[in-house]
Amino acid sequence: MAGTEPKVTLDLARGLGLTADEYDRIIQRLGREPSYTELGLFSALWSEHCAYKHSRVFLSRLPTRAPHLLQGPGENAGAVDIGDGWAVVFKMESHNHPSFIEPFQGAATGVGGILRDIFTMGARPIAILDSLRFGDPADAKTKHLINGVVSGISWYGNCFGCPTVGGEIAFAPEYAGNPLVNVMCVGLVRADRIHLARAEGVGNPVFYVGNKTGRDGIHGATMASATFDDEAEAKRPTVQVGDPFTEKLLLEACLEAMATGAVVGIQDMGAAGLACCTSEMPARGGTGMEVELSAVPQREEGMTPYELLLSESQERMLLVGAKGREDELRRVFAKWELDAVKIGEVTGGADLVVRHRGEEVAHVPVEALTDAPTYEKSYGPPAWLAERQALEPLCLPEPDDYGEALVRLMGSPTIASKEWAYRQYDQQVGTNTLVLPGSDAAVLRIKGTRRAIAISTDGSGRQVFLDPRRGAAMAVCEAARNVSCAGGRPLGVTDCMNFGSPERPEILWQFAEAIEGIAEACRALEVPVVGGNVSFYNETVQAKGATSPWDSSGGTAILPTPIIGVVGVLEDASRLGTQWFKAAGQRIALLGPDGVSLGGSEYLWTLHDRLAGRLAPLDLEVERRVQSAVRAAVGAGLVTAAHDCAEGGLAVTLAEGAVTGARANGGVGVGCEVTVEPGRRLDETLFGEGPSRVVVTVEPARQREFEALMAESAIPWRWIGTTGGERLIVHASGRVVVDVAVDRIEHAWRSGFERHMA
Repeated sequence: MAGTEPKVTLDLARGLGLTADEYDRIIQRLGREPSYTELGLFSALWSEHCAYKHSRVFLSRLPTRAPHLLQGPGENAGAVDIGDGWAVVFKMESHNHPSFIEPFQGAATGVGGILRDIFTMGARPIAILDSLRFGDPADAKTKHLINGVVSGISWYGNCFGCPTVGGEIAFAPEYAGNPLVNVMCVGLVRADRIHLARAEGVGNPVFYVGNKTGRDGIHGATMASATFDDEAEAKRPTVQVGDPFTEKLLLEACLEAMATGAVVGIQDMGAAGLACCTSEMPARGGTGMEVELSAVPQREEGMTPYELLLSESQERMLLVGAKGREDELRRVFAKWELDAVKIGEVTGGADLVVRHRGEEVAHVPVEALTDAPTYEKSYGPPAWLAERQALEPLCLPEPDDYGEALVRLMGSPTIASKEWAYRQYDQQVGTNTLVLPGSDAAVLRIKGTRRAIAISTDGSGRQVFLDPRRGAAMAVCEAARNVSCAGGRPLGVTDCMNFGSPERPEILWQFAEAIEGIAEACRALEVPVVGGNVSFYNETVQAKGATSPWDSSGGTAILPTPIIGVVGVLEDASRLGTQWFKAAGQRIALLGPDGVSLGGSEYLWTLHDRLAGRLAPLDLEVERRVQSAVRAAVGAGLVTAAHDCAEGGLAVTLAEGAVTGARANGGVGVGCEVTVEPGRRLDETLFGEGPSRVVVTVEPARQREFEALMAESAIPWRWIGTTGGERLIVHASGRVVVDVAVDRIEHAWRSGFERHMA
């Protein structure tokens, strides 16, 4: 077998994504030259995608402890206790590079992978959320990507039978060559039945379960750890192919097997496939593992040990069973018509020993594979940042017609309705969904209890671009605020950190600053980070002669985009909040401080094609109190609507309150009339963005109770108007500055994105 393998050289190692220094380290750790198969193991396990070589030193700064935290980072997913003996398991992952190369299968297998991360913990998946970023939707290539990604997500989730209940889609030119496909999954499990990905118990059998292995996805982890170039399309074979129907069978089989008590540990064969599981599971358990590759079920002939170890074929698990209960496990998987084959056992040593037809093809200490080099490179802010921040948005002309400006903003693709996407998703399978996509957060009931959970994702690449630390902290606050507006108490954060190449000092600085911002916000809001994902190298090397705002060498990076997912709990599912106005004659209040800015705003980009300025101030103590006050008001039934004031500022928040509930209100929007006090200038007051602000509506009969609660909460707030009518009217400085029909706003909002996809 060894004679048929390519000769191992430094050039070969470089071709597999390893550096010369890393190749030397491998030789030092083994005390010899690696075989070709062993080199493949190191290339996958030491890839940025698997090893987090540039990010580990920063990730350790995140807060990962809390009394209700049952499982933090380091496992398939995180878990928090929600009471009544139940736990919520959740995580977010990226599938960015595969989705650019093959959008349908790239997105579909991204969904499949995150579903497996959840049910390997013993949890039944109950919700999917997606957070997507694309270039200009008017561009033909971008439309192709959007269609493929949304179709892939809907196909896999719908066929598997897990509702897609929320998420977000945003657009910016920096994502044209590197779309972001981040998927979050949430599952439910009894708190005392969580399973871990550990190989424990010397002599315990190691089972391969699920689908057969093919040649799809080989070197997927390495591909995800590289910058794109003009030949990205040629990497299509590294994209996996999904089968949601097999995944559904695998879910039921795994949960049934776990219920028998015969499962000791289990891990999804995701990135790097068998190579990852057979090294990470024993590393966590402090054991070794021996594997015979010829026993692996295969759907293609003549697969080599290298291919069998590195294939990323989907719907597969590695399972460690209890010795003596092998037949019990086989019967469970046979019932579901799935392969369950013993391919090895847990050993008392510290090595991974791999054989193929009895011949040893790899013999490596598991610690050598899982303890990849860590890089602490120099980093610092880019030279152009101060100039970008100093560009004063208030020097730009104000709109001639503020009503027209509002209509244009409501029709911009980032703010406009994403119904075109989410109507392709099954939102209610499982009959748990209480709040469908279209409000600040999704809400799902926990059957058999009074409780519900609220879930939201958020993140603004433009804000992080201008101020990575504050922008990332604002993303945490906004996702948590969305959950609070639904009435949920935030319990945990998962993140997906999407950045360019960490080998560039300015991008590594952005990442480091973003981590600090997330850590500060999580500590202030008392929510731990339960796990997540880092996706580096989201940039494209352009053709020779091309220019880039990022790098004169011709590399275009995405906007730095940390996506934050938050899960919260409602003690009473009957007391939940939604964002739309319910009826005429209700009073409107604005909670939170006045501090807003046009820096990094949707208004500045949509109307002036500019990304510049400074962000609004962020006071994390005020943020904490505002969220607490909103939750209290929703929980007491004092507010009929609660809506986070975010993209597009106050004017867009009011417009969304007027139109987003039209279909829930029998097809009729509810207008409003408000009065604002202009700050430095009117466009900043209406469209400026800032943290810690929420618009709520209150029935007149509950006004006194609401005012008493606000006084007790000690937050800044004020009454600004009343709901009703068929127009959105804004007064400022004694005159009407906005007067637009609600149905016109609704038309712009409903067609703003969908018109590009027609």
